[in-house]
Amino acid sequence: MSVQSSKYLIAIMLSGVLGPLPAHLFGQAAAAPASTAPQKNWKDRAEFDMYDSITKDTNPKTRLDKLQAWEKAYPMTEFIKERRTLYLTTYVGLNDAKNAVDEAKQILADDPKDFTALYYTMYFTQALYGQNQSPDVLDQGEKAAQAILASIDTPPPGVAADQWAKLRPDVELLAHVNLGFIAMQRKNWDPAEAEFQKVLTASPNNAQVDFWMGTVIASEKKLEKLPAAMFYFARAATVTGPTALAPAAQKTALDYVQKQYKNFHGSDEGFNDNLVAVAKANPMPPAGFTIKNANEIAQASAASEDEYNKSHPSEALWANLKMALTGPDGATYFSTNMKGTEIPISLKGKVIKLEPAVKPKTILLAMEDKSNNTTTADATLKFEMPLAGKVEEGTELTFEGVADSYTASPFMVVFTVEKDKLHGWTGKNEPPTRTRRPAASQ
Repeated sequence: MSVQSSKYLIAIMLSGVLGPLPAHLFGQAAAAPASTAPQKNWKDRAEFDMYDSITKDTNPKTRLDKLQAWEKAYPMTEFIKERRTLYLTTYVGLNDAKNAVDEAKQILADDPKDFTALYYTMYFTQALYGQNQSPDVLDQGEKAAQAILASIDTPPPGVAADQWAKLRPDVELLAHVNLGFIAMQRKNWDPAEAEFQKVLTASPNNAQVDFWMGTVIASEKKLEKLPAAMFYFARAATVTGPTALAPAAQKTALDYVQKQYKNFHGSDEGFNDNLVAVAKANPMPPAGFTIKNANEIAQASAASEDEYNKSHPSEALWANLKMALTGPDGATYFSTNMKGTEIPISLKGKVIKLEPAVKPKTILLAMEDKSNNTTTADATLKFEMPLAGKVEEGTELTFEGVADSYTASPFMVVFTVEKDKLHGWTGKNEPPTRTRRPAASQ
């Protein structure tokens, strides 16, 4: 069963794969005038003091007030890019995705390669799309992620090479997460799967991406790939640590995959051992991992039953007779197909009781079938003449007999059997008891 992306998926947002990068690495660096750029001038000392106060304020709420005061007092300034960057990083500090990306757009209109603007446009893609599902959000997020990856080998302005070496893996990872997320929202399943594969290769304990990977694979609606989809859903439900889903989301994921497993497999058998335990221990489906679907199991069972019936004709015949006689039309079946008719092949059972115990004329048998129940009598053999001697309880006998009567509950079929059509009877007539003559009188 396929799983379509939905508002529910959006609600389980990827939480903190990469938090906002420190402002001093991007915002402040961008705010510092480049030495090779044309000289910029403050309109007066008051403007500089306002700027200086803003850059020293670490509280985003009060910093925003100061930025708005600067913009009101000096709507035109040679430091417009620096002001926009400060606005951007301030909105980031307030977790205000919409205004942060609006500022980023203005920066990118003048400088399409501005790293700070590209990064935060990419960073807030999922949050903004969760708010309004606008295709424009996906378009701008895709362009930003692609631009980031295109220059991933080059440290952003103001970032030292050794700093970038530490930051790059998380930035690159977020770019691939975003591209996978965007492709998933567009229902482009193959590109989404490829991007999420890159993420999970680099970061194998990412529960949210595991959940998205399961969603994408299931949405392809390919029967042979559904076991992999269930693997990733189970993985999402069992990852622990900082990248785990919230407890409620974990339960939702586990309940969901258990239901899908039962629908696919036909039962809960193997769910914990063959799926959950494997997913918990492996970041990706191990080689040879599979889950048999209900049709495969049914076909294998039918083939096994057919093979059993061929090699155990007596047991198979008895099982079929019992099923027919205990069904709603059992009486009709018996009168039409069995009564007064000799069973076409030998039937087999084990002795439960002889009546009488020696030289019996009646034998109660527990008939053998696939259930291997050999303790409850379900066939009675009647003989016109007593049999010789006796046999032990549990002795296996075969016979060909004529069905006389039956009861459905408790189940019992009565057969009339001729002595020469009973096989396996080893009883013999006991020798007559010798009577000792009394001694002659002296």
